[in-house]
Amino acid sequence: MKPATCLLATLLALCLPLRSWTAALPGHEVASFMVTQWELDDVANISTFLLDRESGILYLGARDMIVAVDTTNKLKSPKIVWNVPEEKSKSCVTKGKTEADCNNYIRLLEFLGDGRIYACGTYAFDPQCAFVNISTFSLEKLEDGKEKMETGKGKCPFEPSQHYTAVMAGGILYTATTSNFLGTLFDISRVTGIEQERIRTERSINWLSDPEFISSAFIQEDQKNNPTGEDDKIYFFFTEVAKEYDLYTKVKVPRVARVCKSDVGGMKTLQRRWTTFLKAQLVCEDRGSRQRFNILTDVFTKQHTPGDPSSTHFYGIFTSQWEREEMSAVCVYSLEDITKVMDGPFKELKKTCENWMNPEPVPTPRPGQCLNSALKAEGYDSSLKLPDKVLTFMRDHPLMENSVVSAPLLVRSGVTYTKLAVTLTSVSNGNRKLNATVLHLGTDHGELHRIAVVGPNATLLQELPLFPASEPINNILLYKDEALVGSPYSLVKLRTEGCSLYTTCEVCARARSLGCVWRQKEAACGLAITELGEDSISRCGRSEDSCSPEIKELHVAEGLHVMLPCVQVSPRPCHWQHPPQRHTRRHLSDLEVRVTSESNGTYVCFCEEAGREQPDCPRAAYRILLQESSATLSIKQASSRQFMVGYIMFLFIGALLGSLLMCLLHRRFKRGGSGHSSSTSEKGRDLLPSSDTPQSPSSASMFSDAPPFTEKRNGTLNGHGGHIPERKCGYIFANSSGHKLHDTSVHLGEEFPGRERAGPEGEEEGLGDGLSELGDGLGGLEEELAKLHVLRGAPLAQCEESSI
Repeated sequence: MKPATCLLATLLALCLPLRSWTAALPGHEVASFMVTQWELDDVANISTFLLDRESGILYLGARDMIVAVDTTNKLKSPKIVWNVPEEKSKSCVTKGKTEADCNNYIRLLEFLGDGRIYACGTYAFDPQCAFVNISTFSLEKLEDGKEKMETGKGKCPFEPSQHYTAVMAGGILYTATTSNFLGTLFDISRVTGIEQERIRTERSINWLSDPEFISSAFIQEDQKNNPTGEDDKIYFFFTEVAKEYDLYTKVKVPRVARVCKSDVGGMKTLQRRWTTFLKAQLVCEDRGSRQRFNILTDVFTKQHTPGDPSSTHFYGIFTSQWEREEMSAVCVYSLEDITKVMDGPFKELKKTCENWMNPEPVPTPRPGQCLNSALKAEGYDSSLKLPDKVLTFMRDHPLMENSVVSAPLLVRSGVTYTKLAVTLTSVSNGNRKLNATVLHLGTDHGELHRIAVVGPNATLLQELPLFPASEPINNILLYKDEALVGSPYSLVKLRTEGCSLYTTCEVCARARSLGCVWRQKEAACGLAITELGEDSISRCGRSEDSCSPEIKELHVAEGLHVMLPCVQVSPRPCHWQHPPQRHTRRHLSDLEVRVTSESNGTYVCFCEEAGREQPDCPRAAYRILLQESSATLSIKQASSRQFMVGYIMFLFIGALLGSLLMCLLHRRFKRGGSGHSSSTSEKGRDLLPSSDTPQSPSSASMFSDAPPFTEKRNGTLNGHGGHIPERKCGYIFANSSGHKLHDTSVHLGEEFPGRERAGPEGEEEGLGDGLSELGDGLGGLEEELAKLHVLRGAPLAQCEESSI
């Protein structure tokens, strides 16, 4: 390989985009003893997890394959190959699909309760379902040796990448997916069980409008504590295009929909359709900035009190349809709040005036109501007995007037979260008992983030890189104080509980709300035995949570790009205060400043540290002072050197011409004495007339158009307190010591227009113009000197470019 090629490859490797979050905070490395990783050879496109909590066997649905992983040890994992026949794959390709999409992607794995697993795959855009015998871990086969399969239409999506969710409730499968080859028909359905009870949503844009299904949950009532005889319910979460907003563009809104387990459809109206389908809008809005997050990414269902379904909470990941930069938020909704909205007023569109308003009157019994003891006492023990006026109203009014509103637990800029899991813990702090929530968030770049939420406060604990940046985390499953985390190609297991997770003092100090304290003697993080102190971070020998940062002065030159770092400890958003006339760009919480004549001033980074009601904490402060650039200084130094060189050359040329003149005069007088004075005198007058004395140009005219110089100085400084010069892909990183910052490359041709670079021969094109005065002054002298025999035929020496 050529040296130039090697150098280019090295520069490209150094300038690849880096995930600055992992490097921004200390203590993000994962100890090897805390992580177990399985080598899954020839396994790709893992999308589905199914865990047997008794045996600890995790079943993975992948491309053309089902894998059984023993999570208690690292034994070899058996596999079931379930691929598509070649002729069917070719038929799929002829319909316009790619060869990769015409495989069998396993999207559904559910226990049937009889020693079998119900598995469904896309099967080359013709969904099929099969049965897995758990004891032998093999597909059930027919007498002719072929796999026993049944149609998967409505149970599994046609396309591998389509959004989809399914849940098993009492041995019956409920799904939300597309039900045609083109992916234009959307259904929320009961797809197994008695044929007559397999019902779905009405195909109307008022019911479902281009939805993206995200998650589903089965909420089973407590049989011992259910005095009203409420029916079990299934909840679906999705994002759809809102029809209630008449705007110039499509507005997406997150929704929660509810159906009842005992619903079997109507007798005449809504036959084989849901009679209890109700939906409401989810609002995740930051009250401080009035920013609303309207794209739902994932939902995790958690009972805050085990065994009490009324304590169920739904944690959702949201992004924004309107934000250009990456941004994620987490909001939580209680089942109680959702129930209140479902029991509230309906939304109606009056076609005459195109305005939404509450309809009046609402028929009885209330439309969309689940069966309970009161309805059964009135004779409505089945949805088939509901009056037509109730079913007609239900068909036309699936949307509720009120929304389920929540404020974000956290907001992160520059991060896209993909999956979420939640653990709850309680910590005794003296006489107080703190309830803490730990969020385990997977990113689209293979990282796992742990964030502790105590009351209004959210603290970023760890950022753990688990997979390559090209592998997003698409599954997180909690099991026995451990998390099983998956990407499309990998699977790892790591601990989720305990202070020993936090391997540095600084991270342990952030987890003090979880009852963790750093023990200096053991150099380890442990559970606090006594009341938690307030000086946890001071034990680490630094004050990371200080809200009075020292102002760092940065002396910079105009035209540079300076990166001002701001370490974001809390997952709450950060913002910068800076001079109004500035040129800046955000990189996560850091700020890039392009230095201009108006950049002088103070730049302060504020982050929300102690909840939304507390004042923001300044995390970093800088003062940018514009100085004379190193390029200008170099020009002045170069000009001084050029003046001295010109002066020396002027003296040398003057001395040379003076010697020649003395020699010629001497020879003239000598020849005049020997009788040849007449001819010699004539030649002498022709050669050097008394009035033609050579004019020596000044140094200023001789070197006014000097060749441009290229000065390279590796003067970049570390952005987080280091003093080692470091190159960061064209940026200048701020340093806490306040050293002067120089640009890494200065081209004087850009600073002073009109200067031209050297030509192919290494000579300066502008040098001839710079020596024009010298040429004019010596023109006559060159012609006369050319007549001398000693000088004739000897060209004048060219001026060589010298690098000073």
